[in-house]
Amino acid sequence: MAEQLSLESATTAPADHGYNEDSIRSLDWREHIRLRPGMYIGKLGDGSSPDDGIYILVKEVIDNSIDEHMMGYGRTIEVKITEQRVTVRDYGRGIPLGKVVDVVSKINTGGKYDSKVFQKSVGLNGVGTKAVNALSTNFVVQSVRDGMMKSAEFQNGKLISDPKPIKTSQRNGTMMAFEPDPSIFRNFRFIPDFLESQFWNYAYLNAGLTINFNGQKYHSENGLRDLLERKTDPEAIRYPVIHLKGTDIEMALTHGNDYGEEYYSFVNGQYTTQGGTHLAAFREGIVKTVREHYGKEYDATDIRASIVGAIAIRVQEPVFESQTKTKLGSIVMEPEGALTVRNFVVDFVKEHLDNYLHKNPDTKEALKKRIEQSERERKDMAGVKKLANQRAKKASLHNRKLRDCRFHFDEGKAPEKEALTTLFITEGDSASGSITKSRNVELEAVFSLRGKPLNCFGMKKKIVYENEELNLLQHALNIEEGLEGLRYNRVVIATDADVDGMHIRLLLLTFFLQFFPDLVRNGHVYILETPLFRVRNKKQTIYCYDEKEKQAAIKKLGRNPEITRFKGLGEISPDEFGKFIGDNIRLEPVILQSDRSIQKLLTYYMGKNTPARQEFIIDNLRMEKDLVTSDTLPASETIVPAAEAELV
Repeated sequence: MAEQLSLESATTAPADHGYNEDSIRSLDWREHIRLRPGMYIGKLGDGSSPDDGIYILVKEVIDNSIDEHMMGYGRTIEVKITEQRVTVRDYGRGIPLGKVVDVVSKINTGGKYDSKVFQKSVGLNGVGTKAVNALSTNFVVQSVRDGMMKSAEFQNGKLISDPKPIKTSQRNGTMMAFEPDPSIFRNFRFIPDFLESQFWNYAYLNAGLTINFNGQKYHSENGLRDLLERKTDPEAIRYPVIHLKGTDIEMALTHGNDYGEEYYSFVNGQYTTQGGTHLAAFREGIVKTVREHYGKEYDATDIRASIVGAIAIRVQEPVFESQTKTKLGSIVMEPEGALTVRNFVVDFVKEHLDNYLHKNPDTKEALKKRIEQSERERKDMAGVKKLANQRAKKASLHNRKLRDCRFHFDEGKAPEKEALTTLFITEGDSASGSITKSRNVELEAVFSLRGKPLNCFGMKKKIVYENEELNLLQHALNIEEGLEGLRYNRVVIATDADVDGMHIRLLLLTFFLQFFPDLVRNGHVYILETPLFRVRNKKQTIYCYDEKEKQAAIKKLGRNPEITRFKGLGEISPDEFGKFIGDNIRLEPVILQSDRSIQKLLTYYMGKNTPARQEFIIDNLRMEKDLVTSDTLPASETIVPAAEAELV
């Protein structure tokens, strides 16, 4: 019996598949970064989102120059960005010449480990520029110190040129230039609006610093006050921006008329897009201060409704929750543990905001009126909200509008996947049917509209609960109480590329901007680009997104290719749709420019036919003949030339 058991064990034991000493492999720093780039720069992306990898690369290089400025060296940073190449030049002390190669190619090498030199810098892990180097097809570093210049050049992190130092007349400082690897950042592009926002933040947080970006200067003298004044409409805010500064802390706040809360938080000059301990303490401190100052237990949501605020702190050795440093963790500011970031921020807000309100009675009264207005609106909406939520709960059990996915952005169960969790908002059943059949069911959900949604411009938020479709969309996104529970990182409007489709886009954008502007501000809303033409022969099929691409495809495929014009999303088969919403998806981000007022924007486009809009239409109306001949279309699709009015 024992022999039988031994025999069975031997025959059923799993094979070791050659697992031995040769199976154990060590990767060098360059190989590991290129194999697992997400560990170092977060998600890769193609540049259509402000937190995509190419912007993190830019940030990692500029952060070093910012740290030099913070230490009192260099007041100007030159940045030049073309389609593929980024060049950053500062006028700080320059990297010590003997360590130029090491600081960009050896992990855990840098001057920031010496706290005497860099007291409160952004990065302390010695990884940033090494990641940029490893993820670039070409990387050049150059340092100038006291009349001598040392440079080095790399390809994909490998050193290819290391000449000896030479004499120079250039000013001290460091230059780094790189080209992101297109095999890693596929189809990437830099969007100027995202870069502009990034550079303005650097300027606001470093008074006196000037950033020259492609000939444009970014400079601020008043810090966070300038930030809020640029982000708000002076005619819409309830009171002048409150600007308070202390040792290692600065804050600014005001109240407007938009729904939601809008915050900008920073640690050691780093824009923490996901907030963290300091932002939570800022919000808590405002609520506590207001309640104690007015002697009333106002609801926290009423106090923070329509608020626009900014908080910046500087601490030694900050602890972030990821390499990209977008969220501050819980840290102690003093060795003995007596002072945490939360205590530090809450105490500062309570003392200085309370003093400010005592000294400025007009602001005190305006703030009180804004809070009480929010309270009235909330109570007025309570009954409608309760009924609507009950109706939505019943509808969600059999909600044919939403075809959900497995993973969601707010769950945090699949870290690598959640960053790409997407909701497609489509018009009609035919379009939603094609997307539903071709989507990735783990990551992509579909919400189907019934015709055109309501134009909710100028309406109160209670219309969201009274309108069944808008209420169901709100619940699908889970944004009723703010973005903390947002279920999809990307909200993609997928409509036909015709007049009706454009109108639906505008109506949905009006809904988001009117009631959930933070969804747009935080870069979650996109427009799906789908091909207009399919050009093919017996050997190859090319999908084209505009007339220029179509002509290039015709030229490539040769004589008489078959050309199909897609008039709507419903005409694209599920098999074809899968190619457009997968790895090669083309998304156009909806960017709200920081100097544009939401209400002015919506009034212009969605309000009554104002004289300004009439004048714009008249000035930009032109007649032209749209000549399309049989040279570019098969006989069955030849379009008769026609004169048509076009807005340009």
